[in-house]
Amino acid sequence: MEAKAVAKSVRISPRKVKLVIDLIRGKNVGDAYAILRGTPRRASIVVEKLLKSAVANAEHNYQMEQANLFVKEIYVGEGKTMKRFQPHAQGRAFQILKRSSHIYITVAEKE
Repeated sequence: MEAKAVAKSVRISPRKVKLVIDLIRGKNVGDAYAILRGTPRRASIVVEKLLKSAVANAEHNYQMEQANLFVKEIYVGEGKTMKRFQPHAQGRAFQILKRSSHIYITVAEKE
């Protein structure tokens, strides 16, 4: 049995989120919380919130114990990219790509 949670259109680039999710893949939920609280990156706040959601789904929908849960699968995909332009010298405009992410997490019980 496994429980899932998804965060879509998070305004952090997937490359930056990947640095955080690689830290908690395969860890116990308690250890994952501790790692995320000690990680000084903006993405860790979003990932911690998503982990809490997945744990709540597991407890409420499938009657799993939080002490037995671990992060079975976590990955990030690329969301929509907002395209903006910044003026530069001699009438030129440089494009700025503001990327977003879709984060997926699955927690499961240890056997």
